[in-house]
Amino acid sequence: MRLRSRLFALLFSTLIASAWIALWSWDAGPYARYLHHASWSELPGVGPICRAVPAASVTIVASLHSAAWLLMIAAMMLPTAFPLFDCFRRMTLSRTKGRTLVALLISGYAAAWAAFGLVAHGFDAALHLLVERSTTLLAEGWLIGAAIVALAGVYQFSTFKHRCLDKCRSPLMFLIEHWHGRNPCRESFLLGARHGVFCIGCCWALMLLMFAVGTGSVGWMLALGAIMAAEKNLRLGKFIGKPLGVALLVWSAGIVVWNARIV
Repeated sequence: MRLRSRLFALLFSTLIASAWIALWSWDAGPYARYLHHASWSELPGVGPICRAVPAASVTIVASLHSAAWLLMIAAMMLPTAFPLFDCFRRMTLSRTKGRTLVALLISGYAAAWAAFGLVAHGFDAALHLLVERSTTLLAEGWLIGAAIVALAGVYQFSTFKHRCLDKCRSPLMFLIEHWHGRNPCRESFLLGARHGVFCIGCCWALMLLMFAVGTGSVGWMLALGAIMAAEKNLRLGKFIGKPLGVALLVWSAGIVVWNARIV
């Protein structure tokens, strides 16, 4: 039992470490700008296809965005959900398809975050289009950054966030509530998706900061991932939210003051 637990933790850690290494390599490579806000349609090999088959361009670009986003989720969010995955693995250890069920659980969790990623990237694309068409926003782009940081700060005090956090902090209770085992494969996937939704509920505002400071910034991903992991899995995690909210609001006010001083 202990050997299996250690092996699972090792394999899970290897998966997460591989995601971080891939992100670091990508960020240090010649195509780093595609990890940030650059258009995927400009990527060599992709651009010609998009121009030749315009109808397929949306699908291609969305797929590339999703792949990059899921890589970030694997690096940032899987560590925060490890207690649930490990608890579920132990709960289904005696089942013949135990490994398949764990894989479906992780797939459901990733699917929830992939859906959020598509919405977030769509919002980001619409925001960039709005900025390009507005001379005021184009000249005062810092307003959007300040607003996103302020929104993330205010959300740290919301009751909804803390309700979602309670679900994430109690993996065993979450499993007891949602796992019945009558249709194992279906329930495993839906269990992961439900947990992903609660995870999004407590972390979406912090994830939006990625669009304010740079979607592919490995440094910011490390910082935000560490904060979210501590908030969910450490005993002192419940004391992080409010100080973090204050810090974000001060940061937002600092952006406003700094830019107002320049003007």
